[in-house]
Amino acid sequence: MPVQPTFPLPTPVGFLRSAAEGAAELSWTGQGWLAAGEPLGDRLDADGVARLRPLRGLNVRWPSSRVPVEVITDLVAAGVPLHAADTPAWVEPELAGLLAAWTPEEGDGSRRSVTDLRREEHSVRLRRHGLRSRAGAAAEPVAALPTVSVVMSSMRPNLLASALGQIARQRRVEVEVLLGLHGVPAEHEAVRRAVREFDLPITVVEAGAEIPFGEVLNRAASRASGDHITKWDDDDWYGPEHLADLLLARSHTGADIVGTTAEFFYLEPLNATIRRTDYTSEIWSEHVAGGTILLDLAAFQELGGFPALRGGVDAAFLKAARGAEARIYRTHGLGYMLRRSVSTEHTWQLSLAHFLRVASNQWRGFRPSLILERP
Repeated sequence: MPVQPTFPLPTPVGFLRSAAEGAAELSWTGQGWLAAGEPLGDRLDADGVARLRPLRGLNVRWPSSRVPVEVITDLVAAGVPLHAADTPAWVEPELAGLLAAWTPEEGDGSRRSVTDLRREEHSVRLRRHGLRSRAGAAAEPVAALPTVSVVMSSMRPNLLASALGQIARQRRVEVEVLLGLHGVPAEHEAVRRAVREFDLPITVVEAGAEIPFGEVLNRAASRASGDHITKWDDDDWYGPEHLADLLLARSHTGADIVGTTAEFFYLEPLNATIRRTDYTSEIWSEHVAGGTILLDLAAFQELGGFPALRGGVDAAFLKAARGAEARIYRTHGLGYMLRRSVSTEHTWQLSLAHFLRVASNQWRGFRPSLILERP
């Protein structure tokens, strides 16, 4: 029988974007698993995973015959980068495919290098698999999908088709949209077309241009009926697992509010993509990207909704949440890309030069993470 741990199982909390050490070997000794020369025991805890975080990855040497894999399961759920070019037939095929899809490599240290990014993308795919496998083993045979109310305010009808299209491709969730039109009539042709082509439940709420942004969001949010509520920005890009990843982070942390880092930015006037990595992911934090805030609908209502402000709504909401002792967790931002044009077009007033200064990576063109799964 598998060993049942008496301590919390490992999670992605504490993942390190950059490796301080090279790759090591993970092998079966006949008695148990050995990583970097150290025995891992029957199961891993958070401290055991933390000791492996500085490694670029672990190269798995599988035995030919079946052995206990609880330690492997723990490493996968924690997002520790694992690689195995060859895997015996007794290993789960999906896991075998994931382990073969990435190889530990040294980066060249340039601003264009994607080595650390590919490593983190691999970690995200592993943790999705591991955490869902763990949850599936404990779940009821037929579990209902979580329901999420997506609140979006828009004063740019030309962006609605793209925004709604990205919501429509969300996986592993049931979605309804509460669309607050800010100074735009529902009869606008671009609005009518986008809403008509959207196959999921959608409620449209109109508000005049003079109404504060936060109040527009609240009017839309008042129609929400999902278990969870999230904020969505009409001009940004979201991967198809964006909501599922937020819910996964909420599940394994028990956080009151989850969101992502704001790390990928498309600087439209420059046709350039930058990535900033100064905001750590997979940590408890006071801040998450405003366009990714997710929490239970009941908790949102208890907080009084969004502050009815013209600007700074996200920051004020998070400040109020912290004042109410809400626990906020920031997960990875690889499935989220923010758009920046001229600063006057955004509630977040920062110049394009600012983003170039803080960039860890910079590429020409539109270059999101592979996790975004650009259509």
